[in-house]
Amino acid sequence: MSLHAMPWPHAPMHQLGSAGMYFVTASTLHQAHHFKGKERLAVLHRGVLKVAANFGWRLETWAVFSNHYHFVAQSPELEDNAKSLGRMLSSLHEKTAKWVNRLDRMPGRQVWFNFRETTLTYEKSYLARLNYTHQNAVKHGLVSVANQYPWCSARWFERTARPAQIETIYRLKVDRLTVPDNFEVSLDW
Repeated sequence: MSLHAMPWPHAPMHQLGSAGMYFVTASTLHQAHHFKGKERLAVLHRGVLKVAANFGWRLETWAVFSNHYHFVAQSPELEDNAKSLGRMLSSLHEKTAKWVNRLDRMPGRQVWFNFRETTLTYEKSYLARLNYTHQNAVKHGLVSVANQYPWCSARWFERTARPAQIETIYRLKVDRLTVPDNFEVSLDW
């Protein structure tokens, strides 16, 4: 592979050519904890939900932290590709960066770094990433049970899904998933 054909590791190539289900992770620049604390997490959480709805992305699961977030979502049904994902995240990142920069009196500071997406084409991979996202607050040591973390979808999922769905998803192993998630989250939430 030539040097020019290799993707730059700090800017993943976004391959959004087809509609479908996507697993997305986004990070703040240098993994800074810009969204530490209940108020900031609540704003970012609401932002993720609202912007996804505005762009027609159907969230299946999500988890929001002080320096990153994950979600699994279905691209809009009326689109034949997923190219609106970049616009959606750009909108979310712009709005939340302006808000947090106003709060910190740091106009113009870069808050967000980039995002990674994975197209989920196999059912087992899809279900495992649903579980991974639900369990992410447990993985990071914030709670002992996923539904205790208010800025993820685990509580909602357990309230609305059928018992067989919950059992199927929570039974899947996530330790073999390749998910770049070396984030050190803030315990202040």
